[in-house]
Amino acid sequence: MTSKLHLKENPTLADIQHYVANLEKERGFDKNTVLEKYLLLSEEVGELAKCIRKTTSSMRIDAAKQYNFDAAGEFGDILIVLCTLANRLDIDLEQAFRDKEETNKQRTWL
Repeated sequence: MTSKLHLKENPTLADIQHYVANLEKERGFDKNTVLEKYLLLSEEVGELAKCIRKTTSSMRIDAAKQYNFDAAGEFGDILIVLCTLANRLDIDLEQAFRDKEETNKQRTWL
């Protein structure tokens, strides 16, 4: 199935969040619960952790196994699932970021 959706050049975070809402509907992923999406987010973060460990750590890995070291793809997956969660909870991620950063500016960092 070819997608009819298009994400404009230089999108804002709000544009990305809106795009993800539409792609979920188009792909039939809009029926998952918040809990199911949260579990998926945890899984995607774990996949990124595994990718980072295998590319930057001195920890040993199975030399015979094929690994896909696609950190960029994992970050993309995380952003998509994060947007789906925000959409389900009716949270504007861009505004949430701005509000939180205003709070953080008032903190003293050690």
